[in-house]
Amino acid sequence: MHSIEPQVRACRDAATAVAALDSAKRQTLLKAMSAALLANAGAILAANARDVAAAKDKGVSSAMLDRLALDPARLLAMADAVAEVAALDDPLGQVTRDDMRPNGIRVQKVRIPLGVIAMIYEARPNVTAEAAALCLKAGNAVVLRGGSEALHSNTAIAQVLGDALRGQGVPEAAVTVLADQRREAMLELLQLHELIDLAIPRGGEGLIRFVAEHARVPVIKHYKGVCHLYVDRAADMAQALALLVDGKCSRPAACNALETLLVHAELADAFLPQAARVLAERGVQVRADPRAQGLMPGSTAASDEDYAAEFLDLVIAVKVVDDLEHGIAHIQRYTSDHTEVIASADPQACMRFVQALRSAVVMVNTSSRFSDGGQLGLGSEIGISTTRLHAYGPMGLEALTIERFVVSGAGQVRG
Repeated sequence: MHSIEPQVRACRDAATAVAALDSAKRQTLLKAMSAALLANAGAILAANARDVAAAKDKGVSSAMLDRLALDPARLLAMADAVAEVAALDDPLGQVTRDDMRPNGIRVQKVRIPLGVIAMIYEARPNVTAEAAALCLKAGNAVVLRGGSEALHSNTAIAQVLGDALRGQGVPEAAVTVLADQRREAMLELLQLHELIDLAIPRGGEGLIRFVAEHARVPVIKHYKGVCHLYVDRAADMAQALALLVDGKCSRPAACNALETLLVHAELADAFLPQAARVLAERGVQVRADPRAQGLMPGSTAASDEDYAAEFLDLVIAVKVVDDLEHGIAHIQRYTSDHTEVIASADPQACMRFVQALRSAVVMVNTSSRFSDGGQLGLGSEIGISTTRLHAYGPMGLEALTIERFVVSGAGQVRG
């Protein structure tokens, strides 16, 4: 049976070459990659059209189609994201600690590359380019294993990036895209602990669980986004409605889209009929608890499963809560540790909400859709970690490095 180990080993060898590049060379490389994506837009879009057509024939969900599809605007955004990463400050060599010990030794902590990152993802062809850019900028090599639904798109993007790498004198294996879609190949990848330093899965709950259960390498999980909006009794209703519409409707298939609306009982009579109206205008299906149902015409009864669901569609679960503590308790029960939002003009309520929840991102009077590396100033992101390891929340360049100790002295000995 065909093994992917030679490809991964070549990527490991290429990681040494990438780590040896200076900051200017890595920046030039990424600029070349961005330009190459634009120069080859026609071929990439044609390959993507094949994937989209096949996905439609298979009857995949609208959310999956949205994540899969490229158009000129999205391709331009992909190229721009690579260029933005190129322009970011270089994390490598950054000194994060610098202490002089009483015995005269100097102790520093310095950022260095992780090594080889394995990205395992579904549908999103933009991940192929953006993950490659982030990993290379941080001095790493990357193995990319996309889903079968985006195989033509990923192959076309990989070819373009490979040409750019060769043109800059960097081993093409530094960005290795695995075309082998067998489950056995993914299992083999997850076992190569001597070659892979970190695995980052992005996709549905089933993929995340599969990777976490079978990996012999460290895994940072980009788990599902069950994102909540809690509307407090002290909320500005117009502001809360705007947060609801943007969070649920601007891109419902995104992991930072709202999935559950919680409303303080004292505001429910005034707020929920307006919420029902704005959601209905945008085609959102509402699943509500008994108290909310009576205030939201057209809503259906919510089940316990609805409050744990990542719909990734124009569907939202709604519940009336007695008070802030009831809302916090609901979130603590159903959270996926992704993003939570409070709408309130009460500073104490906001502080309590932030302190009580451990989710990777907590928003105060701002949309859940800002839970994104680019929006938070990280440039493009490689994922949103819901695993409490060295990275938690949107992962940018620093999350793709590690810190090591560099200790300098003048002959000191401990004995």
